[in-house]
Amino acid sequence: VEFVLLGFSDIPNLHWTLFGIFLVIYLTILMCNSIIILVTRIDSALQTPMYFFLGNLSFLEICYVTVTIPRMLMDLLTQKGNISFFACAAQMCFVLMFGGSECLLLTVMAYDRYVAICNPLHYPLIMNHKVCVQLVTVSWISGVPVVIGQTCQIFSLPFCGSNTINHFFCDLPPVLQLACGDTFVNEIAVYVVAVIFVMAPFLLIVVSYGKIISSILKLSSAKGRAKAFSTCSSHLIVVVLFYGTATITYLQPKPNQSEGVGKLISLFYTVLIPTLNPIIYTLRNKDITVALRKLLTKILI
Repeated sequence: VEFVLLGFSDIPNLHWTLFGIFLVIYLTILMCNSIIILVTRIDSALQTPMYFFLGNLSFLEICYVTVTIPRMLMDLLTQKGNISFFACAAQMCFVLMFGGSECLLLTVMAYDRYVAICNPLHYPLIMNHKVCVQLVTVSWISGVPVVIGQTCQIFSLPFCGSNTINHFFCDLPPVLQLACGDTFVNEIAVYVVAVIFVMAPFLLIVVSYGKIISSILKLSSAKGRAKAFSTCSSHLIVVVLFYGTATITYLQPKPNQSEGVGKLISLFYTVLIPTLNPIIYTLRNKDITVALRKLLTKILI
């Protein structure tokens, strides 16, 4: 009928401190990503494919953290982790859906940088508005049927033992550990989906950046090389952080590491990375910084 999320019950003395920290982090994520969405929409200098994708990534981050952090805050506040069977399935489904969409959207952003740097003359033609909308739509919806099917498959398994999930949300590995009987087929399905939505996009990004770096190194101007690297460095940092933690979690659905380490890794990709993303993109991007200054000037004057 229901599961019990243990969350951070092993450190009960810190639950109010954790509540304050995660509340500030959640509000920061909402505010920073909303500002990025706003400036990429209203600033005429940012009406390019790169910032169109960045605005979508910011909206996706808001959706992603809203699936997990508010529930975690409620559990810290009430010190009860009870979650219904259906709510647990829904949470897992949305986490996987938004996570898969982020993998694909980061790949689209890498392709955009590849075309801009390696094929600049044809960039406006290749990355026209219609193509950009199509790429974003594919990123958002292509994983939906797969994720729904996988979630239904996992929650159709018998759960005849403990109903306690040693985690702060219904993530796939800890829920799969509670299932009774042989879960080999389900684990293979998880591996296949992880390869399609994590490893394949990551390899495409690696190939794109291999070609990008090769093209940048051929530039005769040192200033041109520095500018080209600066437009890619923010995206590359985000890719390494996100894909690194996602690979550790989903390419070993019944993890060998301790549950504490599993929770720490999950905190990294569900809380810390969405917090860092807007900071990385704003601090390392002159166009966004200029747009923010213009917006602040308009508000203050």
